[in-house]
Order: sequence, then structure tokens, then C-alpha cells
Amino acid sequence: MHTTSGILLLAGLLILPSTHADTPQPTADPVPRQGAGLLKTDVLGVFAHPDDETGVAPLIADLALRQNRVVTHVYCTRGEGGGNMVGTQYGPSLGILREAELRDCLARLGVRFAYFLDREDFAYTESLAITLEKWGHEESLRRLVRLVRALRPEVILTMNPAPTPGQHGNHQAAGWLAVEAFDAAGDPQKFPEQLSHEGLAAWQPRKLYFGGAGPFMATLATTNAQPDGRIPAQVAAGALSQHRSQAFGNFGNSPWFLRPQRLQLVQSVVPLVAEETNLFRGLPLPGDPATVGRVTPTVSGEVAASGGRLFFQPRPAVAKYQEFVQAHGIAHAAANFTADVPVVAGVTNEIAIQWPPGTGAADFQIAWPPNWQAVGSRAGAPGSIRVSVPANATGDLEVKAESPTPRAGFPATARLHVVPRAIVPRATSIPGLARETRWPDQSVSLGISHTNLWEGRTRDTTDSAAVVHVLRNDTHVFLEVQVTDDLVVSNIAPNDIKGHWRSDSVEICFDPRPGSEHTLGCYKLGIFPFDSTGRVRAARDADARPGLVEETAPGTRLSSWRTETGYVIRAAVPLAEIGVPTGRPVDLGFNVLIYDGDKTNAVSGENINKSRLAWAPRGGVQGRPEDWGRLHLE
Repeated sequence: MHTTSGILLLAGLLILPSTHADTPQPTADPVPRQGAGLLKTDVLGVFAHPDDETGVAPLIADLALRQNRVVTHVYCTRGEGGGNMVGTQYGPSLGILREAELRDCLARLGVRFAYFLDREDFAYTESLAITLEKWGHEESLRRLVRLVRALRPEVILTMNPAPTPGQHGNHQAAGWLAVEAFDAAGDPQKFPEQLSHEGLAAWQPRKLYFGGAGPFMATLATTNAQPDGRIPAQVAAGALSQHRSQAFGNFGNSPWFLRPQRLQLVQSVVPLVAEETNLFRGLPLPGDPATVGRVTPTVSGEVAASGGRLFFQPRPAVAKYQEFVQAHGIAHAAANFTADVPVVAGVTNEIAIQWPPGTGAADFQIAWPPNWQAVGSRAGAPGSIRVSVPANATGDLEVKAESPTPRAGFPATARLHVVPRAIVPRATSIPGLARETRWPDQSVSLGISHTNLWEGRTRDTTDSAAVVHVLRNDTHVFLEVQVTDDLVVSNIAPNDIKGHWRSDSVEICFDPRPGSEHTLGCYKLGIFPFDSTGRVRAARDADARPGLVEETAPGTRLSSWRTETGYVIRAAVPLAEIGVPTGRPVDLGFNVLIYDGDKTNAVSGENINKSRLAWAPRGGVQGRPEDWGRLHLE
């Protein structure tokens, strides 16, 4: 309630006539909760951004409004790094707007308290490592542990920290911190100043859940009517529609809201069971002790970070996750998490594999896909398997390393994700950017089919597709992107050049250190072929220097024009702005992303994105350079 409303209500009460003796008197209020009792929480949700409660919103409504559970949410950031579909607020100003929207949402869900860790929502990234580095890992954990000790939750709900393709690095960090806080809050040796100087006590939460499937599942019905007759899906739809800056204004009654909510029990002080239907199974504990021992289950699976197992050495983010689940006794949460390894088409790749002591490459066999050629191995810790990948290989392929005889620690599997590669020739003359200038024939051509989807949907090749021509000289990379698009939309105002994914656009991505874990050392340029006045405009996004291209990459030159089948964008990008040496051959990570939205009556700034294509497609690929293709500049 706003202060002014409270004052008006009080004034109204003061002028009411005296109550007659025969008027029924209201029952006296119970003694109000205060201090630690006021804060005692049943369910604590730990999320990265406002609107991250979406996946559990029907469950939260049921817990808070029907079961009368005290629900509190903690958000690591205020979402200031996101987009804005309803105004011009951006950065910290957007965070102010999103917090207001969030509080409106949570009030409708029945969430009693909401707190923030005040970490920065700096950009979209798939990297947990750069998130925790920029947030300050130890300080972020300290703040979350303080809240857990103050609120004393029975149950924590959080986001899965597994680095699966498409999983935001901030989301991973929220789940990672929640797992750490589950253990740290009950340990008096962790952040002892909170106990000695802040009047808190150690508190061991009882259970922690991730969203999604796993060996220990909670399946929770959310179709029971609330006190006002609505079902949780209706409550959730109305609540989430408050996130209007994130285009949730017309969220509606999505069908998935009606499905039972499925959560994976990850940490617990009560015995884990395969199936449960109540988050509070086994709770409260007798005597409500502040500290109690953890239960660590043993399950089969392929999670192995060291010791006597054979395993493929995955990308760094996956390796760190595997070490994390082992350290926290939650290996069951990743029991079937397959090592994910990018490989480059058309060249020989070295794939790191750790073999147990006393064994070597001769002790196991790998069944490679057709036309893949194993070309030897190097001993070491880990060892290295060398394999030549065909130039036309695509997609994800699973391989298994097995021993020809039964042997402990075998087999091992890996998902090899193939990324494309192209060789870019030198231009004999500088390509012109004007429409009337013929593009040189010697450029390499890269096709982007309408089936190269990494998000959304396309109808056919007339709906969205592209051909990219690439050349280089001593100082620049030159690109011509011929986009096929039967409905070109230009709904972005000249003062709103950001968030290129909202409308028809092209994003060009260069990684000066091919295979980087995150984009903060990269060059990523989102290009609107036409703003609402018809001009080509661009801004760098979530990279080494984000902002309007004229400010952050002043040497980059652009042009665009419409065609009968879509539009063309030409770009000249200085190698110096990409961050690589000039004048000599060099290898780059590279991708081109095509964003398409066909809403011809879109209002200014509206997010109309319908599909996203890429030369190297995979979910969330814009934030994960490891899965970009490769260019060799001759």
C-alpha cells in the first residue's frame, strides 16, 4: 500500500461514528509477528531477473494463495540489461521500471517479500564464469546467505545451473549461488560476521529444487481452485502480464500453465524419493532444528571429473559444472549430462579425453561417424584423440568410447557439435558498398537456409533465408548479406537503435580468439536494414564495446537497400575493430544471424521477432562463441 493511501484510510477511520454497544465487535487480531517471526519463510525462490518466476508462477500462486504458504523471492538483478517493449528506459532506468512491474506481478501471485542482490544485468551471455566474475562471486554468495539466514526458508526453488545450450549465464549463476547458499547458510564458519555482528544464526534449509526432470521428482498439481474461484493458471497469466516491458502484456492463459509443475529435488535433509507430490514431504522437522545433516544420494551416471573413469574433456563450462555437482554432493542432478564438445568441419580436431591410470588410447575404441577419420592420438593427462571431420558434417553427433573387454570406468560418451568453417580469400580490389557496385566474384559464399533455425519458426525459403558473401583485404573484412524476406518490417525509431532482435535485422559476430566461452571480448553488431525513416542503423550488443556503431566502431561502414525478395546489407569492418592483426592470415570465430518478424502493423519498438536463423545454428548461439563457425582469412 502506498503511504498516501494509508493516510487517507486512517483519516476515514478517524471520522467514523462511534460503535454502538450492540454492534458485533470484530475478533481481536492475534499478536502480530515481529522480528525473526515476521521474516520466517516457507518457500524461497532464487532467480536472476524479474520475470524469471514465469516457469513456476502457477505453483507459486497455489502455494501462496491456496495453501497459505509464506513465499519470498530473491532476484540477483533488476533486469536492466534486457529490452524494453513499452518505453525508452534503458540500463539502470529500465531496472527501475522492471522492479515496479515485478512487484505488481508478485502482489498478484501472493509473494510476500521480494529482495535483490543488486548485481548487474550487464548483457546476455551464456557464460557462468563471466557472470560470477562481474558480479563478484564471494560477495554475491555472502548477500544470498544473509537472506537465507534471515528468512529461514524450508524450501528453496531455483534455476538449473547446467550449461545447456540456450541457458542464460545469469540463470546458471542464480542456481549456482542457491546451491552454495544451501550448504553455506547452515555452516557457522561461513560468513561468521553475520552471526557475531548482525544477530543472525546458522540455518540449514530443508530442500532445494531445480526446474525440470531428474531422478528425484516432485510432480505438483496446480489446478485446484483458489479462494476466489480462479485456478492457478489464471492467476499466473494475470500476474505475469504485468511484465509489459518484456512483451508479457498479452501473456494470456498459455496451455502449459495447466500442466502439473515438475521439479527436481537436488538437495535435502530428508530422504529423497523417486516421486513426491508435496514440496513439504517430511517437513517440518521435529523440534525445528536450525542445523541438521544433509542426505546425499548415490545414483548411476556418467558424471566424472577425475579418478578411475574414462571421460571426454568437455567445453570448460561443462567441466566446471561437473566439478561443481561433485563438490556439493549433487551428482544425481547431472547423472545423464553428456559432455558437449565443439568440433570444426573440414579440419583435424584434437579432442581431449581422460583415460584411467594404467590405460591408454589402445585400451578403448571409438565408433566415429561415417567419413570421419581418426588420425592418431597423443598420450597425456588428459590425452588427445585426433579426428578429421568432413567439410560437409553438420549438427550434433554422439560418440562412445568403449573397451573391447569389460573394464571398470568404461564406457564414455560425448556429444560432438559440428560448426562450419570457410576460407575467405583476399580481395584484388576494395569492394564498394553502394548498390550499383558489383560485388567481387571471388568472395566465399555461405548459405543460410530457412531450416537453419536456432529459435522460432519459418514457413519456407521465401519467409526467411540468406546468402552471405565474405572477402578480406589487409585491413578489413567485407560482407554482403542477401536476405530473403517476403515481409520486411521497419518499426524501430531513430532514437531506439538497440535490441536488434525485436525486428527484421542481421547480426554479424566475430570472435578474435575462436572458441571463447563468452562474448565480452568479441565484436557483435546488430544491424537494422532500415529504421522507421529508411536509414540503415546498427549497434554493438553484449560484446567488448556495446553501443551505437558510430560511437563504438566508428570505422565500420554500412549500406542497405530493398530488393524484390527482401533486402541487402553490405558492411566493411576494420580488422582493428574486431581485435585481430592486419595484413596477415588469421583465424576468427564467426557467425551471421538473421532475425525475422512479419507483423506489418507493428507499433514503434514492438518486439515482433518470429524466427532466428544462423550460419552456425544452435539454441542461444548468440551468447556462446564456442558454437560459432570459423573463418580463415587468407
